[in-house]
Amino acid sequence: MPKIALVDDDQNILASVSMTLQAEGYHVSTYTDGASGLEGLSADLPDLAILDIKMPRMDGMELLRRLRQKSDLPVIFLTSKDDEIDELFGLKMGADDFITKPFSQRLLVERVKAILRRAHAKPEGASATQDGTPSKSVLERGRLAMDQERHTCTWDAKNVTLTVTEFLILFALAQRPGVVKSRDSLMDAAYDDQVYVDDRTIDSHIKRLRKKFRVVDKEFDMIETLYGVGYRFKEQ
Repeated sequence: MPKIALVDDDQNILASVSMTLQAEGYHVSTYTDGASGLEGLSADLPDLAILDIKMPRMDGMELLRRLRQKSDLPVIFLTSKDDEIDELFGLKMGADDFITKPFSQRLLVERVKAILRRAHAKPEGASATQDGTPSKSVLERGRLAMDQERHTCTWDAKNVTLTVTEFLILFALAQRPGVVKSRDSLMDAAYDDQVYVDDRTIDSHIKRLRKKFRVVDKEFDMIETLYGVGYRFKEQ
């Protein structure tokens, strides 16, 4: 039974959302502010966290920042306003999705399912060898190595920690170096078809990918932008 943590200072949302998710078969832990949420999530890491942005004691952005120091668990943000700055900032910090209040409970459930599917997805035909080493799930492109089953990514043998969405976008690009991927095709690779995202979301993920790789390699330039067309992973 997947575990979901719900952090929100609105008791009505805590009650209604937790009841909806429990009816879908999830185990739900609730917290009324960011500080108690951080303590609870640190003690018992869930499979996914749903965080309100505006909360007392510690807001959702700060909670995500602290979580990202130790974990890459999927995170959905709840926001009470349609604030582009909040969304772009949250995506840069590693949020997987945003839902604006008021929202449909069914929409939230579908997004939760989509993100958990991506988090636990295995490629078709992938399997491990008898000694436990990865086989078909491993993609190698020059200095880049990505293992879908273990959700690991390295550059020059140095670990690069990616969110589920970032991993899927990069995997889609690296599968066919030199081939341009439109934003729409990257959305299809990283998001369930029932989840709407716009162009800015993909652009934000690409910026964050570049930033993460430049931490381990300041000269990293393998993800190219073709303005008005999309992105591609350089051929080597």
